[in-house]
Amino acid sequence: MSTVNKTFKFKAINSTFLSGGLKCGGTLYLPIGINNPAIIIMAHGFAGTRDFRLDAFAERFVEAGVAAFFFDYRNFGDSEGEPRHWVDPKRHQEDYYEALKHVKSLTEIDANRIILWGSSLSGGHVLTIAGKQPSIAAVIAQVPHVSGIPTMLAMKTSDLLKAVGAALRDILSNTLFKSHYYSPVFGKPGEFAAMNSEGSWEGFKQLVPPGSRWENKVLARVFLKIPMYSPSHSVHRILVPSLIIAGSKDTVTPAATTRRVATKIKEAEFHMLECTHFEPYTGDYFEKNIAIQIEFLKRHGFCPQM
Repeated sequence: MSTVNKTFKFKAINSTFLSGGLKCGGTLYLPIGINNPAIIIMAHGFAGTRDFRLDAFAERFVEAGVAAFFFDYRNFGDSEGEPRHWVDPKRHQEDYYEALKHVKSLTEIDANRIILWGSSLSGGHVLTIAGKQPSIAAVIAQVPHVSGIPTMLAMKTSDLLKAVGAALRDILSNTLFKSHYYSPVFGKPGEFAAMNSEGSWEGFKQLVPPGSRWENKVLARVFLKIPMYSPSHSVHRILVPSLIIAGSKDTVTPAATTRRVATKIKEAEFHMLECTHFEPYTGDYFEKNIAIQIEFLKRHGFCPQM
């Protein structure tokens, strides 16, 4: 099924693919009147789904003449998979690889000009994959997760202990009783959640669209995965143009660590916005953020002369 948006002159197409034998929901935006455009592959960060404003970014990309494909991981959104709300960096990367294969098979785009886009946790995914995939043309990572230890140390000690306890409870429940234990994705300061720093509650809520069936929960086993997940270890292998955007007030993925990691990438362009972790998705900071990204795409020849 496809629809045409007359305002931005693009066609929106439901486009699914298989990952691990499960169907993943995806949406393809094609700019009208552009032959064989470059394409950006996008997925969300920690526990997000593709309707959490990924379309807002995709609309700006197609307006600039670049196609966009954004998808839901297995166990999230429109994608198949049980149990639901399962965040796992390895599984997410597998889904990105399958999305990449799917996009390469599309006849409407230029398979030699594929850009990987990620935000927060998925920012780490695309940085990791780019170091292993010579066919990738560029990378965009905003407020990316780059190192597990600093991210976990940003949590209060009491929350860290609760996180470990919740993870062990989930693993034991699954092993002994085939059941699952969930923890909240976001919460207010003082409440236990994966993200409960100042501004996380309000910031995350702004991303959830009205009427969404998304639930504020994640399999607690993820708390044992994040400390061990450090894309910083492999970014030195990235040889393509890379745009890294951080937030100076980010308490989820510390900007100082992100800046250091960016220096390890041969062709990295680093930008610091005076914002929190969630502000680049909406409002004035979204406008500043997307302007940097479009300029990056233009400078590296991904946008046609329009």
